[in-house]
Amino acid sequence: MLKLTDVHASYGPITALRGISIEVPERGIVAVLGANGAGKSSTLRAISGLLRPSQGTIELNGERIDRASPERIVRLGVSQVPEGRELFSDLSVVENLMLGAYTRNDRPGIQSDLERVYEHFPVLAERQHRPAGSLSGGEQQMLAIGRGLMSKPRLLLLDEPSVGLAPLLVREIFTIIADINKEEGITVLLVEQDANVALGLAQYAYVLETGAVVLEDTAEKLRSDEAVRKSYLGY
Repeated sequence: MLKLTDVHASYGPITALRGISIEVPERGIVAVLGANGAGKSSTLRAISGLLRPSQGTIELNGERIDRASPERIVRLGVSQVPEGRELFSDLSVVENLMLGAYTRNDRPGIQSDLERVYEHFPVLAERQHRPAGSLSGGEQQMLAIGRGLMSKPRLLLLDEPSVGLAPLLVREIFTIIADINKEEGITVLLVEQDANVALGLAQYAYVLETGAVVLEDTAEKLRSDEAVRKSYLGY
């Protein structure tokens, strides 16, 4: 579904990506692991059109998107849930969710998807008229994912969804991500520092260091890889 080939990108003089090549199969869950500054978020920004590659190609279902605008990429079915959530704290929960559907004009479909988000995250239905800024950290992460789903994506990019959350909430959110993938067939590319959680969810994973892929394999094999265990799994 998604294919990055030899992607290079920079922020001015600072090189962020050094020849990234990644493939994500349709309906799959793929994880991107690595320490801070490894290039994980930059990879997602390049896919969603927020960081323009200087070299290489990015294809979505065979169509090049590395020169497309972010709005065009959203319309093609890609939705990014950013690190830090980036919600509109003064707007209500439902207003934040509806902003996720800004590229759509199918009102019955939007209402149906809103109800589906509430099914995944019942707490959002309970708090739909409260300001987003009044929610707990876990509830805000649920809202950010729900907003991402409102664009009706075929590919969901998740950037560090576990940051700042208690382990119980992390398990709950990752269970919902698995359900979304299985029940709705949404493909997931997950950037995550918690390698244990990520490898428990994904089928395949890539490990990044200083903007380059240094290791890739099935999640099962990476979990048993001694170097990965020592560097990322803590045992």
